[in-house]
Amino acid sequence: MRIGFGYDVHRLVEGRRLVLGGVEIPFDKGLLGHSDADVLVHGICDALLGSLALGDIGTHFADTDPAFKDIDSRKLLRSCYSMIVERGYRLSNLDATICAAAPKLNPHIEEMRKILASDLDCQIEQISIKATTEEGLGISGGEEGMSATVVVLVEPRS
Repeated sequence: MRIGFGYDVHRLVEGRRLVLGGVEIPFDKGLLGHSDADVLVHGICDALLGSLALGDIGTHFADTDPAFKDIDSRKLLRSCYSMIVERGYRLSNLDATICAAAPKLNPHIEEMRKILASDLDCQIEQISIKATTEEGLGISGGEEGMSATVVVLVEPRS
């Protein structure tokens, strides 16, 4: 078994869609980035890549490459997971925390779990997503941005 850890943060800005875990969430701001800036999916990508020492999301999908401009981050996730599978591993479980002052994320978590389970070829019970605030502190507490922290466990395919 191997463990991977991922972390990502993006700034909130007006004029962008808010996409988290592949779900578009109604909000007056979205996350700024070269892709759709899905902070949760980017954290998952880094955790998966880290589990097998394959670098990070920027190594494989540079934010200077026009091919990835405004790309759906789920495409990046599926590509990262393919690298894991090609090396003889599969996801055992994933635990993630999104840090955001607003909007309320709880109503969207089940849909995120379903989407991610589909993309990661696993059962929904293997995906845990939690949301928290920073109690008015930090990047998310001041509503400047959002972050996601992710841990994955991958195991050899049997």
